[in-house]
Amino acid sequence: MTTPSSVLVVGASAGGLAVAEALRREGFAGKVTLLGAERHLPYDRPPLSKKVLSGAWKPEQTQLRPESALAKLDAELVLGDPAVRLDVAAREIGTASGRSLRADVIVLATGLEPRRLPGQDAWAGVHVLRTVDDTLALRADLLTGPRVVVAGDGVLGTEIAATARGMGLTVTVVGPQSAPLASQLGSQVGGYLAKLHEDQGVELRLGIGVKELVGAEGRVSGVRLSNGEVLPADVVVVAIGSRPAMGWLAGSGLQLGDGIVCDSRCQAAAGIYAVGDVAWWHHEGFGAGMRLENRTNAIEQAMVVAANILGKDRPYTPVPYFWTDQFDAKIQVHGFVSADAEVAIVEGDPATRQFVALYGRRGKVTGVLGWNMVKQTRQHRQHVVDGTAWSEVAAARATSP
Repeated sequence: MTTPSSVLVVGASAGGLAVAEALRREGFAGKVTLLGAERHLPYDRPPLSKKVLSGAWKPEQTQLRPESALAKLDAELVLGDPAVRLDVAAREIGTASGRSLRADVIVLATGLEPRRLPGQDAWAGVHVLRTVDDTLALRADLLTGPRVVVAGDGVLGTEIAATARGMGLTVTVVGPQSAPLASQLGSQVGGYLAKLHEDQGVELRLGIGVKELVGAEGRVSGVRLSNGEVLPADVVVVAIGSRPAMGWLAGSGLQLGDGIVCDSRCQAAAGIYAVGDVAWWHHEGFGAGMRLENRTNAIEQAMVVAANILGKDRPYTPVPYFWTDQFDAKIQVHGFVSADAEVAIVEGDPATRQFVALYGRRGKVTGVLGWNMVKQTRQHRQHVVDGTAWSEVAAARATSP
C-alpha cells in the first residue's frame, strides 16, 4: 500500500483530533487537515452536561489541547464550515461556504445530531444539548427559570437532570422507560438509578410519553403528556436520543444504515474511513456489526484508523466502555449489558451505592457494571475479555438479582 501524502479529517472533535495526533505519532509527515462544523477549537463533550452546565468549569476548560500543542501538530484547521458534499471517487469534500477540499484519504468523524420534538424550535426556552453553544444557552435559561422538565430518561437526560437539581432547580424527568436507562442497563440497575434521583429530589414521570409542548407568546410554559396532563415548565430540555450526523452523505455512494457502514478496518470505501459515533463497523471478535457512542470508542477507533491509513492492516476489536456521572454516582460499564441479561452482584452492596454487577447471556459473561467501585470494576473487566462462563461467576454473587 502506498502511503498517502494528504489526509482530510471531517469532524474536529475528540475522534477527529485523535486521528490527526495518531498519524503524527506514527510518523506521518504529509498534509493533515481538520474540517470542523463548529467555530471552536477541538473540545471535550462529556463535561458539557455536568461541569460546564453547572458552572463549575468555564467553556475553555473543555478544550482538548492548548493552542501551542495544536500548532505543533502541524495540521490545517478549517473551522465553522460544515461539510455538505462528498465525492467518493475524487475524494473531495464540499463545504457550506463553497470550499472544495481534496485529499488522498478522507476520515469521516462527524459524530451525532440530537433528535428533536416536532415543533420545538418554535418555542423559546426549549433546548437540546450537543455543543458548547447549546450548553451555554441552556445554562443561561436555567439561571432564570426554576422549573425544568427533561424529556428523556437516557444517559444525557439523567445527567442533565442531576446537574439541574444540583443547581437547586425543580426537576421532572419524563420518559417511556420503566426506570432511567432500563432499556440499556436493565430494570434492576435502572431501579437503583431511579431511587438515587428520587432521593435527591428529582420527580420521575416514567412510562409515559410527551405529546406536545405548550406555551404562550413564543415561550414554552409546559409539556403535555400522552395522558393529557400538562407539566408546568420554565425550561424544557429535549434529550430523546441522537442520530449519526450523516444526512449530508445521502447520494454519495457510501452505504448508510445505523451509521456509515464500514468493514472491520473501519473503511467505508477505498480511501474513505469513519471514526467515532458515526461509524458502524464489523467487529471481528463478536462477529457482528456495531456502532458505539462514547468518547473512549472515538479515541481508540481513531488510533486503529490512523494505523490502517499507514498500511498496518489492523481490525478494530474493542471491549465497549462507557461511563456516566450523576450526583455522587460514578457508573462504569465494560462490554455489553442489556435489559434481558442475567445480573449478578459480585462485589459490594447496592444499598450502600457501591457495587459491581456482572451481566450474562447465553451462558457467558458479556458485561460488567461498576457503581462507585472503579478499581474492582476494572478487575472484573477480564471476565468480559475472557468470555467467562456464567456458571463460574453466578455462585459468587453477593446478593440475588
